[in-house]
Order: sequence, then structure tokens, then C-alpha cells
Amino acid sequence: MEMTAEATPVAHQDSAHSAAQSGRNGAPGASTNRAAQGGEFLTFRLGAEEYGIDILRVQEIRSYEQPTRIANAPSFIKGVVNLRGVIVPIIDLRLKLGCDTAEYNTFTVVVVLNVRGRVVGAVVDSVSDVLELTRDNIKPAPELNSSIDASHITGIGTIKHGQGENEAERMLILMDIEGLMSSADMGLISH
Repeated sequence: MEMTAEATPVAHQDSAHSAAQSGRNGAPGASTNRAAQGGEFLTFRLGAEEYGIDILRVQEIRSYEQPTRIANAPSFIKGVVNLRGVIVPIIDLRLKLGCDTAEYNTFTVVVVLNVRGRVVGAVVDSVSDVLELTRDNIKPAPELNSSIDASHITGIGTIKHGQGENEAERMLILMDIEGLMSSADMGLISH
């Protein structure tokens, strides 16, 4: 996906997606059910890994700009930016999810999300594309040891690309971005 302007709105093409969005009540597990059902996912990179989030949560994609720092905020909260009159907290997902490095370059972008009526920005290394996954393309998230918090992983998407001997499989970690952003440790959304 190439960004040609400072902000790239994400268009939702089919009315079934809009109906699905308006029919949700934001209850825990709603995103998990969505991943199990398949749908459209915005894919992005954090370090060497590729992640996918429900496209219906994405408001726009913006180039990274230095936010205004907030005193005593956790390191993963980079600060706030003014987005057309709305003060938006900026979360560096690379720091929140424990990536080795969080380097800011020309590919670094902010995915602006609408989570439970609140607008938040998520810093990622780069945005790849929008993929449609069917239920058959999604495997359940692996059972992990209790010291690893995998509660915001809803499944693993598999995408085949290439043909013949060049056929390969891309793995995509599907994330419950609404659950992550509204979790108590983020402190962004009152429960």
C-alpha cells in the first residue's frame, strides 16, 4: 500500500461490512468471533512479524509525526496529536508488544483506529495491504504458557502465494485490536 497524502482514509466497500459494524455492541469476544468468521483485515508489520486487524476498526492511515509527550505516561504511550480538532493518544504497538526495536523511518505509520467510540493511533513499522480471509484461512491461536499474554491474538491467518515450486505460505497474526486498546493496562477507555 503506498501512501500518497498525509492521511489515507480507508474505504469500506460492501454494505454487509457496514451492517456488521453497526450491529456490534462492543462486547468482549466480538472481535474474536469476527476473526473466526473471516473478513477483511488490514495487515501491517511489527519487526519481522506480520499482523492483521479488523478493517472496520481502521479510520485512516497517517504518516508518523512526533506526538506531544505526556508526563508520567508508560513508554508505549508516545503522547498525543491533534487530528482535525480531536486529541488522539498515540500508542507504539512495537513497544507495547515487546518488539526488539522501534525505529522511526519513512515507512513508520500511524493507524488511526476507532475503538468503542474513542479514536486512538497505533504506531506500526509499515502497512502492507488489505486481505480478505475466509474461515478456512484462519487457524485457532496456539495454546501458550500462562506467562505469555496471548489473550489479544484471535487466530493465525494463512495466505498462499506463488505457484508450483515457488508456492509459499504467509502467516498473519490476527489481533483483537479493540480488546488490546480497551484493556485496563492501556488506561485509554474507562470500563
